[in-house]
Parts: sequence; structure tokens; C-alpha cells
Amino acid sequence: MKKVLAFDFGASSGRAIIGSLEDGKISLKEVHRFTNDPVKVGDTLYWDVLRLFHEIKQGIVKAKIAGGFDSIGIDTWGVDFGLIDKDGRLLENPVHYRDLRTAGLVEESFKTIPKEKLYGITGIQFMELNTLFQLISLRRQRPELLDRADKMLFMPDLFAYFLTGKMCAEYSIASTSQLIDINTRTWSKEILEGFGIDESIFAPLVQPGTVLGNLSPEICEECGVESVPVISVCGHDTQSAITAVPCEDGNFAFLSSGTWSLFGTELDEPIVNETSLNINITNEGGLGGKTGFLKNIIGLWLIQESRRQWQREGKDYSYADLEKLALAEEPFKCFIDPDAPEFVPQGNIPQRVRDFCKKTGQYVPQSTGEIMRCIYESLAMKYRLTFEKLCECTGKDYPVIHVIGGGTKDGLLCGMTANSCDRTVKAGPIEATVMGNVAVQFMSDGTIGSIGEARKTVAASENLKTYEPKDTAEWKAAYADFLKIAK
Repeated sequence: MKKVLAFDFGASSGRAIIGSLEDGKISLKEVHRFTNDPVKVGDTLYWDVLRLFHEIKQGIVKAKIAGGFDSIGIDTWGVDFGLIDKDGRLLENPVHYRDLRTAGLVEESFKTIPKEKLYGITGIQFMELNTLFQLISLRRQRPELLDRADKMLFMPDLFAYFLTGKMCAEYSIASTSQLIDINTRTWSKEILEGFGIDESIFAPLVQPGTVLGNLSPEICEECGVESVPVISVCGHDTQSAITAVPCEDGNFAFLSSGTWSLFGTELDEPIVNETSLNINITNEGGLGGKTGFLKNIIGLWLIQESRRQWQREGKDYSYADLEKLALAEEPFKCFIDPDAPEFVPQGNIPQRVRDFCKKTGQYVPQSTGEIMRCIYESLAMKYRLTFEKLCECTGKDYPVIHVIGGGTKDGLLCGMTANSCDRTVKAGPIEATVMGNVAVQFMSDGTIGSIGEARKTVAASENLKTYEPKDTAEWKAAYADFLKIAK
């Protein structure tokens, strides 16, 4: 029985999971879990990259003890990167995308390349955290660091480099950068020249499923394992998750629900036009040349960071507690726009919810339950707004929304999504990102023959939960109020 080892880095934790394929089903076994907390030093927020690499090696050792594995794949969120000097050494800890160094740079960048032209080249949603704006910040504030850099590696590629000594830029993760020409599918010379970024710092682009190299002798000796290939899976966790959407016909809408919510579909070709620009929707590279056409929305971050704030105040609510408190409150009293910029940084989200409601002339929630009800309903309403725009762009309707990822465990939000969007919601798999990571490793050597077969295998491996829409008239009426405060 073939086994592969997947490393998945999420917003709060990382995992090492062995994926096995037997009788047409994938089974997962977690062998190692560790925290993935950014570290603030001075005014900069960093990845704790050396400790995380130590955890990768611990995962390899534990996977060996658990029965071994035949290959390794790594996924993380997009946009972040490390810089390598000419001697192959990491110059400094990578900076976390929630760092504030890119504040204001999106609008300022349009003075160099107009908004319409920049979107036309890349097809990527404008967000301050994008790699392009991180590099602009470095070029302006720390040019000496960029001058010392020989290569820039996105986070999954950086970890793979630590394991193999080989450098690459896997396409799905590179496409999040706003540096790829969506037509040529190569680094955009126009963008790089416009912003003074040296093209030589980028590693060669490779497609998902490429064998990057084997574990280095040093890693094998340290961990006590035989050398196995490291596969460049869909390094962007969203694209790994899309690979695992359990819909075989390829015509689906998905909501990848986690710290971020990614709402979209999969296309054969990107959509880049005035409508998609106005909606600020993104075209990211996927498996087999496909395009993930999707919108980034702040997701469970609002709930997670609120919970952390209440913990800081001495109130240790569980997520189940917060759901119950929300359900006990009167519906539709107030809304926030989840994508308002004040909700992105770490900090006191409950107070920011109150401030937003006061600023927009709404009822100001006071209790924990009222704040949670506001967050839950606002997320579900934002999903409807995004779903409508998605259908407008593609000219299609989607009778089912597939909710995948950790948010499938949140039955309240899944149910509200069905109600708000007036569509059937099918929830699962929970471990969509890992399933996609594992599936691409199996596809790399032909064990799984195609993405269609992979999705069929995922569907056979999971018990999906279905939510049918309820109280749709009430949700439709409340949606009109939401539109008064949301973009």
C-alpha cells in the first residue's frame, strides 16, 4: 500500500499527515501537530521559520516510526517568501503577511502601473498582503536586503529547499504573488521592470506534481530515513483544497472555509475583464493548467481572533460556547463588512465590531452573543454577495455550494450559508487541503490517473453533510440591509 507524507501549514497550526490509498479510498493519519504562531520583534511580524523546519523534521521521524512513506509534499498559504543569498543561506526570517509594512502600497502602486493594466496583466485580486506589495516595500525601505538576495522562495518552496537543496517556484503559489503574466504564465517583465525588481531572484517555475528532488543525505542521516522524492504539490493551500472538491463533473462552486474564506469555482481559462476587475476577483493557477477563479474573504479569523481577545480578558469560551451564545440572540440586528480593513490586523475584534456598527449608524452589539451573531450573519451575507458576483462573472448558476476545509465543522455557519445563498450546501471534506496535497502526490507517479479520478476518490473517502436552505425570505429581506454597509 502506497503512503505519502503531507505537511500542511495553517494559520494557527501545522500538521504532518500520512495519506494512504487502498480500495479506491484515501485515509489520513496525523502523526505530528505543532503550533504555527507568528513572532513579533520590534514592529515586524515574522514566520518562526527555523522552529517550523525543526517541526518538519520531527514529522518525518514520527512518520517513519508510524510505518514510513514514499514521498513528501508541502503546502502553506500564499504570498509569503524567504530570501536566499548567493551562498544558499536564508538572509532573515520571512515576514508574515499580517505585518503592516505594505499599508497604503496598493493605491500608491497604481501611479507606476495603472490599476486596470496591472489587473489585466495578472488577473489577481488587489490585496495589500500580495507578494508584489511586499517586494515594493522591501525595495523602498530595505533595498540593501533585496540587493543581497540571490533567490526568493515562496514558503512551501523554501521548506522544500531546506529538505532537498533544490530551488523552484511552484506555479500555484507563485500565481498568488501578482507577479505572473496570466497570458504567458511566466514572470511579468513589465511589472518587474516597472517596480525595479530583478527577475533573476525568481526560481524556475514548475507545475504542480513535479518531482523537485530527493531528501538530502544530511536530512536522511539526521532523521534516520531513506531518501524519498519531495513533490511540488499545489503549494498554495487553496489550490490543494480545490483539487479535493468532491464533484466529478468539474462544474462547481466552492467555499474553502478556514481562517480565510475562498469562494469561487474552477475554470479552463481565466476571466479578466471590467466586471471581474470591479468585483476584485482573482485568477490563480491550479492543477493541470486550470484556473481557480475566486474571491478572498476574511473568514473564521473574525471568530478565532475574537475568542483570543476574550481569553485575554479572562473569558475562556469554547467555539461551541460561542455558537450557542450566537444562537440565543435576536437575528439581523446589525452587520459588519468582514473585508473592511480594520478587521485584518491582530487585536480587539469585538471592539472593532462595535466601532463599525456605531460608525455605520446601526445597533451596537454589547454581549458576546450579539457580537458573535453579528459576525456569523455578516459572513453568510458576504458569501451571498460574493456568490452573486461569481455567477455574474461566469454567466453560470450553481445549485450546490461545496464547503470544504476546517469550517465544515462549524454547522451554524454552514447552515447560515445555505440560508443566505438559498442553495444546498454540501460540507466536506474537513481535511480538503491535505486530501489535495496527498492526491497530487499520488498523481505524480500515476497511482491516481487524473484530477477527475482524484475527486472521485475523495468523494468515496468522505461522508458529506448536506444543509438545505431555510427561512430564505427572512434572509433575503435582511440582505438588503447588509448591502447598505458592504462593498
